[in-house]
Amino acid sequence: MTAELIVSGVGTVRPEGFDFKTALGRRGYKYLPTASQYFLAAAKRALADIGQDDTLEAVDAERRAAAVGTNSAAASLHDAMDRTVMETGAADLSPVLAPYFSINLFGSRLATEHELKGFNVTFVSPRVAGLEAIETGQRALAAGRAGWLLAGATEQVLAEDEPGADTSEAGAVALVLEPAAAVAARGGRAYGRVAVRSFFLPPALAAGAHGAERARALIDGALEALGHVADGPLPITAVLDDSPVGEAFAAALGERAERVPAGAGCLEPVVRVAAALADGSGPARLVLTAAAEGNAAVCLVTPGGPDTGVGTRPETQAETQAETQAEARAEEGGG
Repeated sequence: MTAELIVSGVGTVRPEGFDFKTALGRRGYKYLPTASQYFLAAAKRALADIGQDDTLEAVDAERRAAAVGTNSAAASLHDAMDRTVMETGAADLSPVLAPYFSINLFGSRLATEHELKGFNVTFVSPRVAGLEAIETGQRALAAGRAGWLLAGATEQVLAEDEPGADTSEAGAVALVLEPAAAVAARGGRAYGRVAVRSFFLPPALAAGAHGAERARALIDGALEALGHVADGPLPITAVLDDSPVGEAFAAALGERAERVPAGAGCLEPVVRVAAALADGSGPARLVLTAAAEGNAAVCLVTPGGPDTGVGTRPETQAETQAETQAEARAEEGGG
């Protein structure tokens, strides 16, 4: 039987007032891309939340893993590289930053610092990358690839002339997932359980007469696959744009969903998941998101750990950060 996974640590980072020297240390981080700094800081907070000395080192390095989602971590860096090459030549590229042309390197420092040797995977699917990181990471743990997971999303603002720059996202969210039994054994905190299912709605189909009907069928199928048995209205937060795909899902959900304007990246859906977990109480809820390209995902969030025997403790810094971040984003976006 696959061990039940619990979110035991939450770390969030917002760009406002962020200083890598304070968040990470004065040495060794200056030349890292901003998105890497954000996620390293979010991971540091999530690890502090669970008590790093007591838990991370108790897991073999080969059993620790990471899964990170991003859409725009490298966009501004690539823009700067392009301008340098066109204006003065490739010889003037920074030897420190040049390797980060590869999106996979944005999580490399994380894996090195914390000896995450099970696997370290980056996801880039439009808008759903952060939820896909959770989904695929959990599947890998279920398959025995690792026994401890750090998953989440990180984004950096887009260059001014990039499409979507006016809705840029920046910051990071990191979640620690581990077996419920391990959390219970040390008397740790159970933020709750998360289960993700991703799927695809072709834009042409979404724009058709039966787009909403098809979107509704996909949502219902995802909930069935996640094993959700409805015992009443399920609170829903839908992070959507105004594309045909977004409108199809909005129509499928109707007025029962809280609609949140989507940003240009994949961060907002994970922010909403973290906020739901940080609340620590209340019923299960659904966080749904979709991109104009057709990528979509739902995350079933079940706060708390009533069935795990895991105790509770006072509100942590991570909980406060998650709640504050969600509230601030809601005020900024009107969601």
